Parts: sequence; structure tokens; C-alpha cells
Amino acid sequence: MQLVLASGNSGKIREFRQLLEGEIQPFSDLLGAFEIVEDGDTFAANALIKARTIYERLGEKNPSIDYLVISDDSGISLPILNGAPGIYSARYAGEGATAKDNLYKLIQTVKEKKLQAAPAYYTAAIAIVSKYGEYVVHGWMYGDVVDETRGDKGFGYDPIFIPDGHNKTLAELGDDVKAGISHRGKALALAKPIINMLRNK
Repeated sequence: MQLVLASGNSGKIREFRQLLEGEIQPFSDLLGAFEIVEDGDTFAANALIKARTIYERLGEKNPSIDYLVISDDSGISLPILNGAPGIYSARYAGEGATAKDNLYKLIQTVKEKKLQAAPAYYTAAIAIVSKYGEYVVHGWMYGDVVDETRGDKGFGYDPIFIPDGHNKTLAELGDDVKAGISHRGKALALAKPIINMLRNK
């Protein structure tokens, strides 16, 4: 059974390869790059949309191969902003916005609230789709968002997120620490037994 990641995000590909010890291919290696419309209203719904789309296209292209498609939808939420950016984290600054655009819009929004820091949490929903059915698991990471970037590791909102129990941002802590505390790592810890079960059927 071939493991495929339904993401073209280089940061996510790197994290999944690290967490799964390299046993996964990005879908673009097999199908080429294309956009998937994520119009669900939850992280779980969007993760399933991506995984189903890639699973169906792979099946059409190579029906003789058993694929297990893994997809993640994740984002950051601030209670003070009624949960925003939430499922819109990747396009918070508008369609076509870069990760830096989104990051600086969130910094500006926090500053407009006259705050230097605000409670926040990351959510990751991981969807698993194969011929044996569909599964979704979740992981969370809690902490605070600060009003300035710190550090040059990580991606997305990592330069402004300080996880609970730490005094540095994720971009300062680096991948080794992040892997042990991250929302994606926690979700993947729940996903791994499911993936192993499906692969050994």
C-alpha cells in the first residue's frame, strides 16, 4: 500500500516525513500540482475533501495500486477574534496571500486590539482515506500569539506562536522540539495506529 500526502505545502511535507520516518510521497509527485477547493466549514471537512480528491484521482490513474491518502487541514485560532483565522488561516489576508501576508495581518490585528500577546491554539485534523474507509483524528496545541516575529525556523504562524510551557516561539524552538508538542504531531500519534492497521490488512 502506497502512502500519499494530499498536500503541496513544503513545510507540511517535511513534518510528515519526519513524523512518519520518510514513508510518504506528496501527491504532486504522482499527479502533478493542482489546486483543491477546500469549501468545508471545519478542519475535518477540509481534510476529508483533500484526501478524497487525491484518492479518487490516483484510483483513476492507477487502479491496480492500493493507495492510502493522508491529508491534514490545520490552522490557528484566537478566542479574542472569535476563533479567527481558523479554517481560513492559509488565506487570512485574502485569496492568493502568501504565508508572510497572513502572518503580518494577524500581527496587525492583535496590535489593533492593543495587545502584545493573546491566547491562541493550533488545530490539526488528519484525514485518512483508503479502500477500507475514511478516518479523521485531531490534535491541538495551546499557547499565545505575540505581536512580533521571533526566529527563522518553522513556517506559517510559527514565528509568533509561543506554546504553553515555553518562552520561545515555534520558529525559535525548531523542528525537534516542535515535533514533540505540535498539534500535527499529536494528531499523527493518533493516526499512526490507524495507518499501520490499514497497511497490514
